[in-house]
Amino acid sequence: MSRIERIRDRLAQAFAPVELAVEDEGHLHAGHAGAATGRGHFRVRIVSEAFAGQSPVARHRQVYTALGEMMQTDIHALAISARTPGEATVSG
Repeated sequence: MSRIERIRDRLAQAFAPVELAVEDEGHLHAGHAGAATGRGHFRVRIVSEAFAGQSPVARHRQVYTALGEMMQTDIHALAISARTPGEATVSG
């Protein structure tokens, strides 16, 4: 299973999202010191009711928790957009 598939699987299990997109942005960081570790750079857009009533910081912490050890072994950088369905409809 690829890193993207593992990320998707963990987030899908944790949040039952109505929308989930995971992009590998490693190509944007070629030559970056963090890229030398072999860990990847990713962007996640996730829309789930699980984020209702949560601050942006709390949402990011929930995503990090769901990804668990992948944050130490597979992911160097992670850009996160975590919204509720109502927020995603309003802001695109």
